[in-house]
Amino acid sequence: MKKLITIVFVALAFTAFSQEENQENKGSVIQTYTPSKLLKKGQWDIKWFNNLYTQTKAADENGDVTKNLSRETYFTSTLDAFTGVSKNSKLNVGVILEFRSNVVGDRSALDVFKFDGERGTARSGLTSIAPAIKFNPLKNVSNFTIQTALHIPLVGNETEDGVFFDQKGFIFQNRFFYDYTFGSGDWQIFSELNTEFNFGKEDVYTPDFSTSLEGSFANNSLRLTPGVFLSYFPSNKFTVLALAQHSQLLDLGNDFSQDFTAVGGGAKYQLTNVLNIEALYTNFVRGKSSGLGQTFNIGLRALF
Repeated sequence: MKKLITIVFVALAFTAFSQEENQENKGSVIQTYTPSKLLKKGQWDIKWFNNLYTQTKAADENGDVTKNLSRETYFTSTLDAFTGVSKNSKLNVGVILEFRSNVVGDRSALDVFKFDGERGTARSGLTSIAPAIKFNPLKNVSNFTIQTALHIPLVGNETEDGVFFDQKGFIFQNRFFYDYTFGSGDWQIFSELNTEFNFGKEDVYTPDFSTSLEGSFANNSLRLTPGVFLSYFPSNKFTVLALAQHSQLLDLGNDFSQDFTAVGGGAKYQLTNVLNIEALYTNFVRGKSSGLGQTFNIGLRALF
């Protein structure tokens, strides 16, 4: 995994600086190419986003909070690659890869980067791949787009020796994006509604109940996650932002529901005409049947 991360980073950096030498300044990617914008034919958008979630407290089904729990940490590294395929910039196609590394048992949060697979406390590996399309459904509203993806699980057992890895069911995902710029271009509000339908089978366990062979906690459920991001641009190459998100897992017959709310902030900086970097922090301020942790995020994006 370390070699893969190094190769991806070097490739992005090489592409960025090569394009920088040959490309005139066409404005800021972070200002112009929000997730609501589609690519032109032949353009590429590659994003490597890393999310580290860690918790020592959780809320039960009534919202009552238990503190000082053994630390659990879940790291997700996502690589998205999209390209424009239509002359009128109405359709993009791409693929999404997810790699996860999880540690439990009160191990240090940074132990997720050891990738040691210690029995009973850690698991890591590639967990899903998703073909995806992105399109503009409204002819006269160019800043409203929909991204549709089918996440194909690569996980054999969802939970092994008490360590949760990832959902093992197929996920049909639709993300709705919209942005609006105001205040002479210095302010921008971006909104997203993420919908995920989780397919699944009934639970089957090993005799000692340590390994789930079939089911998932999210079997036959629908997750709705709206979010709002407010950005301020001191310059066209730098932005600071505040965000609020809510996630609701609806019970469609699997006898499990969940919800949580997170708030946070971050910044993005345009390193070159091609490459930008972002950093985000969120805090889970409330929830039901949910962990109440924090996330630390960093991403690199190359658009050329």
